[in-house]
Amino acid sequence: MSVLAAIAVLALLIVVHELGHFTAARAQGIYANRFSIGFGPILWKYQGKETEYALRAFPLGGFVGFPDDDPESTIPADDPNLMRNRPVLDRAIVISAGVIANLVFAYLVLVLQLGLVGVPSGFNYQPGVIVPEVVTRDAPAAQAGLQEGDIILAVNGQELGASDQASVTLKNAIESRPGQAIALKVQRQSDTLTLNVTPRADAEGKGKIGVKLSPNGTRVYSHPKNPLEIFSLAAEQFQRIVVLTVQGFGQLIFNFGKVADQVAGPVKIVAEGAKIAQADVTSLFQFAALISINLAVINILPLPALDGGHLTFLLIEGLRGKPLPTKIQDGVMQTGLMLLLGLGIFLIIRDTASLIPQ
Repeated sequence: MSVLAAIAVLALLIVVHELGHFTAARAQGIYANRFSIGFGPILWKYQGKETEYALRAFPLGGFVGFPDDDPESTIPADDPNLMRNRPVLDRAIVISAGVIANLVFAYLVLVLQLGLVGVPSGFNYQPGVIVPEVVTRDAPAAQAGLQEGDIILAVNGQELGASDQASVTLKNAIESRPGQAIALKVQRQSDTLTLNVTPRADAEGKGKIGVKLSPNGTRVYSHPKNPLEIFSLAAEQFQRIVVLTVQGFGQLIFNFGKVADQVAGPVKIVAEGAKIAQADVTSLFQFAALISINLAVINILPLPALDGGHLTFLLIEGLRGKPLPTKIQDGVMQTGLMLLLGLGIFLIIRDTASLIPQ
């Protein structure tokens, strides 16, 4: 059920993005004859009065199609309601509407989360530290038998206890003993184990075992006394996520070699969403907002086949007073689309392989 919940969130965000384009076109009277979720062969379709709605085989996004270049369209080429015949501003509104829809949706999700779930006001700590993820299979933790979901209760006989210092104590014990075996008392469901793991020194000489650590317990929420406070708190969270997302993409652009392995495809996103849903289903609100903002930032980048690429062509058209030749635009967009699909397929294969036990 957690996997299905994560898939549903991702699908909903794609629908929201494409609905942004579709609604902006229809609101201006621009023809839109296709509304598709996914790319490639059609799995299901419905022909409406003016628009064909379809689900396609490759769930790497979606698109809204226009009849401008459809050879089967009976609309006259000089019809003012064709997308290509509209002023640059009208087309820019349609193209940017998907990004705007994702940003607005993210904010509304945060408002809904704060209204229904409440504002984080503390943490109910339980003994130990949770291991939510073993990063790599060849890491010392994996070799020692540590698994996702394990709870580390003690290190070298020292109980970690139930507090915000448990993770700090464990981290310090690992970092201070590179190359030295440490004994971890681990709770795995109803069993208690002792695992010996030897931290591996990193570039700074600190010990690492290749896991992520999280406090053991549940977050405590409270509801604001003033309902209007929800909107300002949601705005603060929204701003924080946007800033972190932009900074993350900046790192990807300017420090690609170090962060390239952190790029995730649909499979990894669904896997992470499933973990979040399994741990705390209410966290799916934050997950949805985060992914929605990421989709917005990705799509606004000035890359071929993305909304930012189309907006770049519109900017050039506005500066030149006429569009670039159709052959140039089609060539760039088709190349970009193929590269985008290729990257998507690569990420799906890589992320799927990483989920298969070795």
